[in-house]
Amino acid sequence: MTRFQNPPEGISQEALAGLVAEAVQQALMQHGVLLDAEALVSASAMAGAVAAALPFLPHAQRLAIASSKGGWTELTSEFFRRTAEKIARADQAGAESVDESPTAGPGKPASRPLAERASELQSMLIEDWAGEVAGSTYLEERLRIPRSTLHRWQRRGEVVALRKGGRKHVFPLAQFVDGRPAPGIGEVLAAITNPRLAWFWLTRPSAELGGRIPIEMLREDTIEDVVRIAHSLS
Repeated sequence: MTRFQNPPEGISQEALAGLVAEAVQQALMQHGVLLDAEALVSASAMAGAVAAALPFLPHAQRLAIASSKGGWTELTSEFFRRTAEKIARADQAGAESVDESPTAGPGKPASRPLAERASELQSMLIEDWAGEVAGSTYLEERLRIPRSTLHRWQRRGEVVALRKGGRKHVFPLAQFVDGRPAPGIGEVLAAITNPRLAWFWLTRPSAELGGRIPIEMLREDTIEDVVRIAHSLS
């Protein structure tokens, strides 16, 4: 028996999540909810994921959830509080590992600890370290990125594509700006050729960049320093 039972016919869970997320995003915008672009996308995506998961649950679980007569606000607040604490602990652990890493010499970054992460990342679930990711269907429906364009970027090494399962790839959402990979993504991938390793480095505070997060710098068009450090790490 599969993980989900009695799914609705004619639509996948991923597609349903995308449709709900789009409706939620439009509702938030229409009612003037003040969120920055990333928070708006995240809020909509989470709402879509939760709503789309319910129809795919086993019947007994759906009944158990339906029997709850309230308390959703408290449960949701508790979920986000715990999630924020988990992220904060992970960020702190990452910062401490950077602080404790030996350097290759005066003014030189330590490349060995980053290289050692490669095999470790291969065995980790993408959702545990890569942030929010999505497949080509979601990107086509939500960000209006045609599959042909996405696959062309992937072939040219212009977008971070993380293998999940057999031949399936997912794409970290934080790398996209206005429906395109952030400037400099291709240069970083040319320097750090392992996509998992490249994305891990892009999303963590870098001591060589004064503690800034490389992907945030690329999203702000601060490309030169990020690419330079990426080449030094390679």
